[in-house]
Amino acid sequence: MNDTSATTEVATLGGGCFWCLEAVYDELKGVESVESGYAGGKVANPSYEDVCSGRTGHAEVVQITFNPREISFKDLLDVFFTIHDPTTLNRQGYDVGTQYRSIILYHSPGQKAIAEQTIKDLDAAKIWGKPIVTQLEPFTAFYPAESYHQEYFQKNPYQPYCQAIVAPKVAKARQKFLSKLKK
Repeated sequence: MNDTSATTEVATLGGGCFWCLEAVYDELKGVESVESGYAGGKVANPSYEDVCSGRTGHAEVVQITFNPREISFKDLLDVFFTIHDPTTLNRQGYDVGTQYRSIILYHSPGQKAIAEQTIKDLDAAKIWGKPIVTQLEPFTAFYPAESYHQEYFQKNPYQPYCQAIVAPKVAKARQKFLSKLKK
C-alpha cells in the first residue's frame, strides 16, 4: 500500500466557476489531483442546484491534493490570484452569486499565515487597483460536485463557455507559469 498522506497536502480554493480552476491546476507539476465541489456552506451534501440557489452558503471550489516538495501552497496562491479577480464580491465576470465568491479555505495555521501574507503583499503592491475581498476561512467540509462537473474543460473544450471563459484562463496560466507545467 502506498501511503501518500505524509507526502501530500490539500488546498481548497474558490475563485468563480470551478471548471476554470480545475483546468488550470490540473496542468501544474506537483498537483496530484483536483476535484471540483462545494465548501464554505451550512448544508451537508448540497447539489449543484442547491448551491446555485444561493441559499446553502457554499462556494464552487476545487480541492487540490499536491506535493509540497514540488509545488508550494504559496505557488498555488500565486496561480489563484492570477486566474481570477479577487476584488469583485460574489462574482467572476458573468457568474454572479455567493457561490462564485473568492475564498481560501485553509487547512492549517501555516496555510492561513501564507494566505494572509499573500493578500497583504498583493494589496500593498496595488496590483488590482482595488482591495482584495477574498474570504479567508477555516476548512470544515468539502462535498464533491456531480460527476459531470469533474474534468469538465478536458471533456468539453469546444463548449461555448469553455471557449469564452475557461480557455483564456488556461492560456494565461500556461504563459505566466510555464516552468510549473507538467510535461
